[in-house]
Amino acid sequence: MKKCICMLLVLVFIFTACEEENIISGQPEPTGSGQTSQAHDNSKQLEPTGSGQTPQARDISVHEIADTAEFSVELFKKAYEETQGENTLISPLSVLLALSMTANGADGVTLSEMESVLGGGADITKLNEFLFSYVQELYSGEGSKLGIANSIWMKDNNSFSVKEEFLQTNKAYYGADIFKSAFDDSTLTDINNWVNNNTDGLIEEIIDEISEDAVMFLINAIIFDAEWERVYYENNIHSRDFTAYNGEIQSVQMMYASEWQFISDKKATGFIKPYKGNHYSFAALLPNEGVSIDDYVGSLTGGELIKTLENVQQTEVRTVLPKFSFDYDLSMNGVLEAMGIEQAFMPDKADLSKLGLSEKGDLFISEVKHKTFIEVDELGTKAGAVTMVEIKANGVFSEPKAVILDRPFVFMLIDNNQNLPIFIGVVNSVG
Repeated sequence: MKKCICMLLVLVFIFTACEEENIISGQPEPTGSGQTSQAHDNSKQLEPTGSGQTPQARDISVHEIADTAEFSVELFKKAYEETQGENTLISPLSVLLALSMTANGADGVTLSEMESVLGGGADITKLNEFLFSYVQELYSGEGSKLGIANSIWMKDNNSFSVKEEFLQTNKAYYGADIFKSAFDDSTLTDINNWVNNNTDGLIEEIIDEISEDAVMFLINAIIFDAEWERVYYENNIHSRDFTAYNGEIQSVQMMYASEWQFISDKKATGFIKPYKGNHYSFAALLPNEGVSIDDYVGSLTGGELIKTLENVQQTEVRTVLPKFSFDYDLSMNGVLEAMGIEQAFMPDKADLSKLGLSEKGDLFISEVKHKTFIEVDELGTKAGAVTMVEIKANGVFSEPKAVILDRPFVFMLIDNNQNLPIFIGVVNSVG
């Protein structure tokens, strides 16, 4: 369902749009509102005892990129199936970071399933190393700003104890700041304020109540804001019809330009439009006439997507891109179970013993919820996402080509260095 009831949670993760500074930091720079992500008066900040790991960035292998691309596309396909016919937007990186942090508290079959889905079978240590190294290489600067912040909120209760190694690992690899709190209404306010501050107000809140069974929240925030390398001017914007998924004809504002990176596969043509600094790009793929958006999304694979994004034809391509913005949310339990993470959702089988212990029963994931936001206009792109994991106890000159996005299409925000989609979605309706 596009609009899901906000469930009680124990682990929360955020991916959003618009800031800069540290790529991994538990203490991001102030947002536009002038607020910071510092601990609130009602929550006590802690430091893990012991030295823990001291990770070092390393080279990323071709296999790790391929596995991440496959995870990204499969997650997107499963999410699209859940909301078929509607606008869709997910952040694979947000979900990957959220679930990998959670996996540091898993063991046994629960851990094996998570490793298989998240890292193509790589053990959690290698997955931590990969994500640490990948995030370190993501650019943030003038014109293309990206920042990531992490925090862990623990329930201040004698019936729940957290494993020190779990905290040390997430502090070392994810830069997570750690807070102990009463998990009352003041904690609810603190957490939602943290979310609002670290998404620059794009996502105002993630929870509306805290369950008595909740013992921990892990929150990951990524903020992204990028300007086009070549912006659209007023005379580049005109009204034009867009044929929606349901056949409705919508009169929308379209942005016209000539781009110079043409992409195609056997079923679609598209283009890449870089953001300022050429560290990130917008990519769009329009299914060929006679190929439905449903069939095209269903045919995608990670390997083919990487190949398509790498095989760029340097030629003029006249593009027409609608201005659009929408938000989206989805409960991902069914999506992740279909991908192979099953035991983590079973109260009687989940093994999150490396996370901690509760006198109320064994820990399990009760819900993974994903929220996103996208705005594409003449100046650039803002995009945001929240992933919530709830834990409970129990080249050559040629004639110009054309890509006119006047019907449903796939789009991505990609990291130009590795060609991995940070966001990937479908526009089925603009009005």
